[in-house]
Amino acid sequence: MAGFPIFSSRRVRSTPFTSRIEAAGLTSYTVYNHMLLPTSFSSLEEDYAHLKKHVQIWDVAGQRQVEVSGPDAHDLMLKLCARDISKAKTGRCYYTPITDANGGMLNDPIVLRIDHDRYWLSISDSDLALWAAGVAEGLGMSVDVREPDVSPLAIQGPKSNDVMAEMFGEDIRSLKFFHYAHFDWRGRELLIARSGFSKQGGFEIYLHDSELGPILWDDLWEVGREFEMRVGCPNLIERVEGGLLSYGNDMTRDDTPLECGLSKYVSLHADHDFIGKAALKAQNEKNLRKGLMGVKISGTPIEPAKNPLTCRTNGRKAGIVTSACFSPDFDTNIGIAMLGNGITSSGTQVDVLVGNEWRTAKTTTLPFS
Repeated sequence: MAGFPIFSSRRVRSTPFTSRIEAAGLTSYTVYNHMLLPTSFSSLEEDYAHLKKHVQIWDVAGQRQVEVSGPDAHDLMLKLCARDISKAKTGRCYYTPITDANGGMLNDPIVLRIDHDRYWLSISDSDLALWAAGVAEGLGMSVDVREPDVSPLAIQGPKSNDVMAEMFGEDIRSLKFFHYAHFDWRGRELLIARSGFSKQGGFEIYLHDSELGPILWDDLWEVGREFEMRVGCPNLIERVEGGLLSYGNDMTRDDTPLECGLSKYVSLHADHDFIGKAALKAQNEKNLRKGLMGVKISGTPIEPAKNPLTCRTNGRKAGIVTSACFSPDFDTNIGIAMLGNGITSSGTQVDVLVGNEWRTAKTTTLPFS
């Protein structure tokens, strides 16, 4: 099926790295936080195999930052975040769900405390800045909520340590997972975190000046040559295998973090009163109506699911498969599913509608193993 081009504008923005990824053989885009996000280069399968063996450079500038600063910044963050970050430290990254009054997921950002009264929320695909600004206005808080000129660039894969050490010095090898530090580049300080949307390990470089994007890219590209670095992007097969959840696909505002298996990031018994806490406490005291699980789907390899696949058990609708693909390493079709009807244990059989065919599937835990 032929695709259609996406034209950039002030509403759908290009990134500081767009010229470089297009020159490197980009084959498709999506839109993420009103910005262009690459989705494929060689092929889904070839990109997947290379990512698991070597190293890739990703344009993830669509992972925008919401900056919260000012005298009441800390109090606003406690109100927004379901995870207790009251003792958040600079140099650390904190994954936290953000929920509405009913406990529905609004976003699942990585929170970085930049200073005692300044935070960045590195967001998934939703307009979180509007929510944060609205909450602050409604509560009369003295804060500034804005999107700074910060564009992440990711280096992912088993050889990412080698590339980053060659570029920024050997000290970067000791940077711990979900920690960040500042490293010198051409006389400037770059904030770099050991993080990224893959299970292969890697780093995210938070570039704080869009005009320098092509220069940073070219420097990394030159260093990466000896390590067989390629241009890549978050890979569907690899993320489903690793159980990495995509907001807007695997979870939406209709789902709570408890239903998404994120209860360890929800501080129901801490002192801070975040938005949605009462609803989530009430839900926690009952049996969940639904929950995310992995599924292995029988039959010939399926194409990546563009829309949710219907699931049923005993002839009754049981939920949906939210993301699905064929895994070469597991040699089977795999997916992430939001399932109800009391389906909570691994090994339960369900039927999944693939095209016009009902296929048998079995539930499993995430990540796949």
